[in-house]
Amino acid sequence: MADTDPRFSVLGARPGKIVAVHLAYTSRADQRGRRPAAPSYFFKPSSSLAPTGSEIVRPPGTELLAFEGEIALVIGEPARWVTPDAAWSHVVFVTAANDFGLYDLRANDKGSNVRSKGGDGYTPLGPALLDARAIDPAAMRLRTWVDGELVQDDTTAGLIFPLAQIVADLSQHFTLETGDVILTGTPAGSSVVTPGQVVEVQVDAGGLATGRLRTTVVQGERAFDAAIGSLPAVDDTQRTEAWGSAAAATRTGDATATGQNPAHQPVPVASPALVTDAETPAPALSPALRAKLERVPVAALSGQLRKRGLNDVTIDGVHPLTAGSRFVGTARTLRFVPHREDLFATHGGGQNAQKRAFDAVGEGEVIVIEARGETGSGTLGDILAIRAHARGAAAIVTDGGVRDAAAVAAVGIPVFTAGPHPAVLGRRHVPWQTDVAVGCGGTTVEPGDILVGDGDGVIVIPPALAEEVADAALAQEAEDAWIAEQVASGHPIEGLFPMNAEWRARYESERDS
Repeated sequence: MADTDPRFSVLGARPGKIVAVHLAYTSRADQRGRRPAAPSYFFKPSSSLAPTGSEIVRPPGTELLAFEGEIALVIGEPARWVTPDAAWSHVVFVTAANDFGLYDLRANDKGSNVRSKGGDGYTPLGPALLDARAIDPAAMRLRTWVDGELVQDDTTAGLIFPLAQIVADLSQHFTLETGDVILTGTPAGSSVVTPGQVVEVQVDAGGLATGRLRTTVVQGERAFDAAIGSLPAVDDTQRTEAWGSAAAATRTGDATATGQNPAHQPVPVASPALVTDAETPAPALSPALRAKLERVPVAALSGQLRKRGLNDVTIDGVHPLTAGSRFVGTARTLRFVPHREDLFATHGGGQNAQKRAFDAVGEGEVIVIEARGETGSGTLGDILAIRAHARGAAAIVTDGGVRDAAAVAAVGIPVFTAGPHPAVLGRRHVPWQTDVAVGCGGTTVEPGDILVGDGDGVIVIPPALAEEVADAALAQEAEDAWIAEQVASGHPIEGLFPMNAEWRARYESERDS
């Protein structure tokens, strides 16, 4: 019989144990400056579970309540001494989790995380369970938002230890029983939240999604009692690890210590803040609309957008690596900033923004790269082009250079670039952000914008206008084709192009017949 306790409503029953991984993602390890040779773990009590829509209390006298968006695995068949090859078959469900921690209590926990991560409500889970049998464990995407601002975005391709290895490793030490939960670690981007803020976590796997796991931070009223146990205490180390970097801790530590509620500060060394809608938008490019746009030249779309007052919608200075290339897709953006040695040292290695973008691009999407028109280095090479092609991306557009241009062209994915260049990324650029508005070739591109490219160039179409513009462009193409026939048969252009009333009437009569 299902457990009626709302804390366990997602799972249907109280789990026997919750096991969490300490450090699992390359991006987080790079941020912390250490990478474990093998996974390590800690336990969380089942009483810490909470459903979506719940509140988490920040106790009085504390300042470092931090979120950690994670992918949670739910065990189906018990697992003991299973091999990595067989381990995934023992996972029945996947869902989203938030492994909250109160860094003010870490020092006296001495690595156990009993107090710092065991509090009531410190493990929200849900809202939906995804069937693990339908999921590729190496191709899941994890995102976390704070007040609608995307602050974590990574995939399981960025894990140090594959999920199956984690399950197999745990099964060497004790039996994983039906209903047990494994929290698989958090990527870079984890940071501090304050009362009034809302944290949301979502896991996507192929066409499946958990929906957003929503938790609101509230201020508590009951403080810890020094006569019973140790009081909260923080130092520079705890602040740095809670906020994600020394710079972020310095910028915000004083305000949180006095109980103020500063605006959320994204972690500089993590996935920088990305602006998105509060809810995942419906697809802007339906198969029917895509089919229409595939029939329309970029020049015709440009004319229709111009009629609607949009002149600055072409990505200038880019050309296809392969003659005859054409594409239609929705924008997935990547931003580079000018090279600076210290920033490249913190942002250029590991699963950086460039690699995250190529690992996360979806079918039919276009990777649009802001390189500021700087052509003095490559912004991608053949390996990344192969990755985008394997992910089903529609195209890559960069106003910077491309390395290994011949090899990139041979991959088979349309690539529009300002030109080839042999130098590596770090000569001119620092990979900085994904899924933000970018400036590419002199125009702004927002995530989800519709792009069409052909031999004339690349144009950006606001999704709200796409259907109207496509229909109008198709109609204009049919009209232009008819005019071309008349000119080819010997009629003069005057009065025909553009059509006067007489020619218009003749055209409409023939069109409707």
